[in-house]
Amino acid sequence: MEKLIVHGGSPLKGRVNISGSKNSSLPILAATLLTKDTCTIRRVPDLSDTNYMVRILGELGAEVERASGVVVVKAEKIKSVAPYDLVRKMRASICVLGPLTGRLRKCTVSLPGGCVIGDRPVDLHLKGLEALGAEILVEGGDIRVNAPKKTFKGSTMNLMGKHGSTVLGTDNIMMAAVLAKGTTVIEGAAAEPEVEDLANFLIKMGAKIEGAGTNRIVIEGVKELHGAEHTVIPDRIEAGTFLCAGAMIGEGITIKRVLPEHLKAVTDVLKKCGFPVEIGKDSISIAPNPAAKGFDLTTLCYPGFPTDMQAQFCALACVINDVSTITETIFPQRFMHVAEMKRMGADIDLQGATARIRGGVKMKGAPVMASDLRASAALVLAGLVTEGRTDVNRLYHIDRGYEHLDDKLASLGAQLERVKE
Repeated sequence: MEKLIVHGGSPLKGRVNISGSKNSSLPILAATLLTKDTCTIRRVPDLSDTNYMVRILGELGAEVERASGVVVVKAEKIKSVAPYDLVRKMRASICVLGPLTGRLRKCTVSLPGGCVIGDRPVDLHLKGLEALGAEILVEGGDIRVNAPKKTFKGSTMNLMGKHGSTVLGTDNIMMAAVLAKGTTVIEGAAAEPEVEDLANFLIKMGAKIEGAGTNRIVIEGVKELHGAEHTVIPDRIEAGTFLCAGAMIGEGITIKRVLPEHLKAVTDVLKKCGFPVEIGKDSISIAPNPAAKGFDLTTLCYPGFPTDMQAQFCALACVINDVSTITETIFPQRFMHVAEMKRMGADIDLQGATARIRGGVKMKGAPVMASDLRASAALVLAGLVTEGRTDVNRLYHIDRGYEHLDDKLASLGAQLERVKE
């Protein structure tokens, strides 16, 4: 097992390229199962999650080649069973459920494991498949789907849950519905850019989809899909993480290869705080501001402030000499990083799903434990501004969703090293 040793106080300066989106890559790779033809996906980030999805495709019978960010998949003959040993390590592996249902009409996919940031059930995924005429049986930890051709038809459904729209649920239903007869209307659909990116790939494969990127998606089923090539959109969460780093310490950094419109909720908060933000066509620059003001934000579904940036903004709030509050509405239990930041001296009061952060307090490095992907990144950010050394343990969480984060930070001037525990 590896850990990251962060030596605080080194200023950041320079430019960094943002990688392709993890949350786009995973369902897009799964969607290659919908056709027998060859699909080529570009700018797939080198992450443990994408590596695992490539392995899942191979185990399901697809021929997969990967080199320099390009994944080529030919799923001519595929299996109908994705057992527990395949899906237990990554919750996003549930997104093979939609394409297996759409193409084979009958499949078995094990329920994915839980997550430390809270319960994330798949009930809306199953509700959507049942609306399409599929028979669902959940037993022994497996989801068994039977969708006979005569009953597998388009339908109108609502995928809004108690904490907002389901992103993977929208992905799954969209992938199943493209091969269902008739028209499917998804109300309460997730509007995230990653959902729109998947839809654009499916359209290149021959699917008929309208409304992706809004809360109402209309799908007209087709008989079959063909191969296609696609380039994954930039990772807006990685981009937002580097913007936080640039605001926290240094002389200014520029992130390149981004789509600024996907980051508006993040940049709006940074601007309101007083951080100098310059937005270009495919770049954003930011620098610290000692007189920055605190913020009050609430996580919401896109285009609201993303839950995946909540932990990083907790770290940012620690260096602002003011009081900030963050309320988490998507995953109310997603504050595991707070206890670790308090070990470093952060002044954070957590009441239910709201964190109140009094910034400007001197923080010192300490051994900390990463609990999930975004919490890990937040602890690294905090380590950049603390006095002394911070050891971030369980580095495998970061490797799930950030492509070479330590190398990119080092290129900006950070002093850190990856070591074996």
